Amino acid sequence: MIYFVEDDNSIRELVLYTLNNSGFSAEGFGRPSEFWSALGQQTPSLILLDIMLPEEDGISILKKLRADPATRMIPVMMLTAKGTEYDTVIALDAGADDYVQKPFRMMELLSRIRALLRRAERYRVAQEPPETYAIGELYVSPSQHIVRVGEEDIALTLKEFELLCLLVENRGIVLTRDKILDKVWGDAMGRESRTVDVHIRTLRQKLGEAGSLIETVRGIGYKLRGNNGT
Repeated sequence: MIYFVEDDNSIRELVLYTLNNSGFSAEGFGRPSEFWSALGQQTPSLILLDIMLPEEDGISILKKLRADPATRMIPVMMLTAKGTEYDTVIALDAGADDYVQKPFRMMELLSRIRALLRRAERYRVAQEPPETYAIGELYVSPSQHIVRVGEEDIALTLKEFELLCLLVENRGIVLTRDKILDKVWGDAMGRESRTVDVHIRTLRQKLGEAGSLIETVRGIGYKLRGNNGT
């Protein structure tokens, strides 16, 4: 959802029409009070913000957004007739992610919106900590290739590690031998399900006490007990 705060009805309607017909969902507000009310109901993925507004100017709104942890990371693009270098610097220093001067071409605006959303998504992903799993005494970090039981680091072969990650990521779900073969070995080997059984056995041995987390489901396959963080 994209929010657009603009008191000029003709500009607001044109931009909303273009956005809603270009694969986006967008909602517009003529007054800041309407925007703040909507923001309390739904957090948008991007905000288009005019500077010259009734009730409260866009720079003041921007500063409030950046001061609130709940809205600090929402990308904000300023759309305004105030196009001097000073105005641009003021907006960027206040936390704007982009600044577009009126009048603007709609195709250029769409391109800059898409670019800003891509940058915001890359930043969000970069800020996310790598996913890790802690199940009882077992700790697994797929991205860092770490397996630990209690305080002891466990050395696994590549296939053992891939097998454990598959079980951990699907903990509580029964995986058939064929499913395991597909995900871990693919077409690199024949359809010998005994390979799975052998790797499960060695994996249990290497994990020691945590090996008991791997359950055999007779006639079907295997699953890992427990929930993340238990």
